[in-house]
Amino acid sequence: MKKSQKQIKTLHTFLLYVAGFCLFLEWFYPLRAISDTNIGVFILFAFYCFLISYFQWHWLISTVAKGFGFLFIINSLYFEASYIDFSWIRESLQEIIYNMELMFSGQWYMLTTFFRSFLFLILIWLMSYLLYYWFVRMKNIILFILLTFIYIGILDTFTVYEGSNAIVRIFVISFIALGMSSLSKEIERKQIPISVRERLKYWLLPMVLLVAVVTFIGYQAPKSEPQWSDPVPFLQNAATNIGNGNIGSRRVGYGEDDTQLGGSFLQDDTVLFEAIVEEDHYWRIETKDVYTGKGWEVSEDRNLLEQPDGQITLSTFQENVETDELEAEVHFTGNSPLPKIVYPYGISAVTTDENLEILLDESQEAIETTRNGRNTLPESYEMTYANPSFDIDVLRDSSEQDSSSIRNRYTQLPEELPKRVGDLAEEITAPHETRYDKARAIERYFSSNGFEYQTTGIPTPGEEEDYVDQFLFDSQIGYCDNFSTAMVVMLRTLDIPARWSKGFTRGERIDSNGEEQYHVQITNSNAHSWVEVYFPEVGWVPFEPTQGFTNMTDFQTDTEESDSPITEEAEPLEAPEMETEDIPEEEESTEEEEETDTAVSDEESGLSPQVRYILIGIGILLLLALLVLFMKRRQIRIYFLQRKLENHFNEKVFQEAYLYLLKIIYQKGYQRDDNETLREFAKRIDDAFNSKDMGKLTHVYERMIYSKKVPGEKEEVIQLWKNLINQIIA
Repeated sequence: MKKSQKQIKTLHTFLLYVAGFCLFLEWFYPLRAISDTNIGVFILFAFYCFLISYFQWHWLISTVAKGFGFLFIINSLYFEASYIDFSWIRESLQEIIYNMELMFSGQWYMLTTFFRSFLFLILIWLMSYLLYYWFVRMKNIILFILLTFIYIGILDTFTVYEGSNAIVRIFVISFIALGMSSLSKEIERKQIPISVRERLKYWLLPMVLLVAVVTFIGYQAPKSEPQWSDPVPFLQNAATNIGNGNIGSRRVGYGEDDTQLGGSFLQDDTVLFEAIVEEDHYWRIETKDVYTGKGWEVSEDRNLLEQPDGQITLSTFQENVETDELEAEVHFTGNSPLPKIVYPYGISAVTTDENLEILLDESQEAIETTRNGRNTLPESYEMTYANPSFDIDVLRDSSEQDSSSIRNRYTQLPEELPKRVGDLAEEITAPHETRYDKARAIERYFSSNGFEYQTTGIPTPGEEEDYVDQFLFDSQIGYCDNFSTAMVVMLRTLDIPARWSKGFTRGERIDSNGEEQYHVQITNSNAHSWVEVYFPEVGWVPFEPTQGFTNMTDFQTDTEESDSPITEEAEPLEAPEMETEDIPEEEESTEEEEETDTAVSDEESGLSPQVRYILIGIGILLLLALLVLFMKRRQIRIYFLQRKLENHFNEKVFQEAYLYLLKIIYQKGYQRDDNETLREFAKRIDDAFNSKDMGKLTHVYERMIYSKKVPGEKEEVIQLWKNLINQIIA
């Protein structure tokens, strides 16, 4: 009979644990839809950890076994070195320290793929223990089931993941697990005196069939349409239009994700880098070519080309363009989250004292620096560049046809673009014939037709709205992204190749380094986007449609007649004095609000490497100590109770020890019935463990309750308590 009961308990334990593992897998499946994560290896590691936790080996053995599996996965994913070649462990520690520094400095978005996988594997490790504790020890599975439903529901609502089938699977697994949990508790109480076969036949099988039938009916039954509309567009609009408090606003600065433009932002004067230059110019980072109706993407995959000796093979204009050979130095302040370096037009060489690989991404014309395959920004670098000066007469006389590759890539527009955008572009450029004059006409259009430069109260286009159409015909307020994107799209409706460029404006002059050089400071607030138009005989030429900003590109002409329009046309870009002056005032108003945050950031970034390593080491040790304390909390409590019994043996200490013993018994699944006396409960425990210790200890406890003192010998009572503890937790 006892063997049969043990088989029943083992079977139910196994089935409950399998149900917990299946529920845990539901947390993995959405990762395939919402990220580029390969979940196969993580599922394999989860299965390995759950299997070890199920056998309940000694904690030291299980920790070592899981640790070997953990290191094997890390080695297989990120290192070519053999598993037994310990050099990769040293590299792993360096990678962990590097990412911990990023965490301490608040640069969470810069964490490497290695470190994210490292943390994810640790989470799986911990969950294998917690789910065993919840499902098998406590048989309290409601919380994890609810968390799983909430997790899938949130992802189904706010991401591209379709969670309908997952909800059905969780429903089936959860109800079967709840039924088995209840059955397991009844079995341990010995309330159902039937065999294993009968329990499966009369309890488990009917329960599974009932859940299957209910699930099938619920899945096939007709369902009403959603009563609430999709909340995502509402929340996006609310986050950007919630009063004047800038609630939900983004902070201005460079970012790589431009797929969803629009919305307000907060000014941020955090200094990113400083430079020594000879001329004012744009600080370019990258270009994008695919307009989606909501933002910008890149049509081509990343194509990284190594630039030997820092000689840059990027050419945005042809050799016939007049240039001046100039130099510049860039020094990053340590606050920069930039993944790529900034550079002026005409860059030809980049040199740095650091041992870095310099790569050119042809798809976006971005320049990256890496060390051992990892993006690493140099502290400083020097550049040589040919600053262009475009001849307006040549631009006007450009008559060659665009190549098919240029035309196909840089005149792309979404099919859903409203027709009135193209009609407006035709109307603006109707009096002009040349490509240059048409581009200038659209560039000037915004300064004389009621458009305003503004960073707050900027709408985000709805699901059926086009970003450019909304700006041109509805809001007519925005910042550089609105103006530059609108100009590129209008040019493309005229079959003029154009693209979207982004980086930073010239910055603020803070010092002079002599007659030919001066010192500039570039902050997050200098982040900017502008327009590049293609001329077959010249190349890519920058244009500046944003209100309050001046085109920093040099234009020249040989005739005085053509020179006059340049001056007249350049002034309207700065003519709205209110807007040009309002921008610094707005920045100044937010400067005081952010002064505290900036100071904290500066203090954090100013820590010496030695102090950072010490803090990181202390943090890791504390984390490990807390983990060990959590895992050994029961043994620690038992140790201190035993010491109290030995050193301060009285009725109060004995009562505390006895009640804790009952708590452990309850956690093992032996619940006391409402109509069951303590002595009857003790007899049931003795029968389960084939001993008489619980009855004797309970007899001592009952006498202590009435006499207010502990009867019997101290050593005998303590030994009874220790015997029971060891039997129960074994």
